Order: sequence, then structure tokens, then C-alpha cells
Amino acid sequence: MTLHHSEETHRQLVERIPESTGKDMNEWFAALEAGPSLSRFDERVNWLRAEYDLSHGQATAIVHEYDKVRAARKLT
Repeated sequence: MTLHHSEETHRQLVERIPESTGKDMNEWFAALEAGPSLSRFDERVNWLRAEYDLSHGQATAIVHEYDKVRAARKLT
């Protein structure tokens, strides 16, 4: 699934996640890793929304950032 917003908007969303949710990105990454084994992007977004009452934008930004970090780890 592709993002429906620019990378600049994504970066701004990610920067606001800790303040708006009370958890930093590492905590959200840990929640994704501890959660159910969902492989599809939209499944993970929907799970975060349902489990933690996040907005679609927040959940999308968290999952997208998580995927970016995981992909970067695989490259190193």
C-alpha cells in the first residue's frame, strides 16, 4: 500500500506521534512486534487503530515508519 501523502507530511506526522499518543516511536515499534502476526500494511494499520484507538493518519505513519526502519536494518 502506498502513502496518500508526501514524505514531508509523513515526517511531520511521525514527529507529532509522541506528543499526540503519549508513546515514542520505539514503543509503537515494540507494540507492532508484540502484536499479531499481520503481514499486510492495511491489516497492521487497522489493528493499531482498533487496539489503541489511533487515527488512521497516526496508525499509517507508525506502520510506514516501522517498515522503513525494518528495511534499512536489512540493508546493513
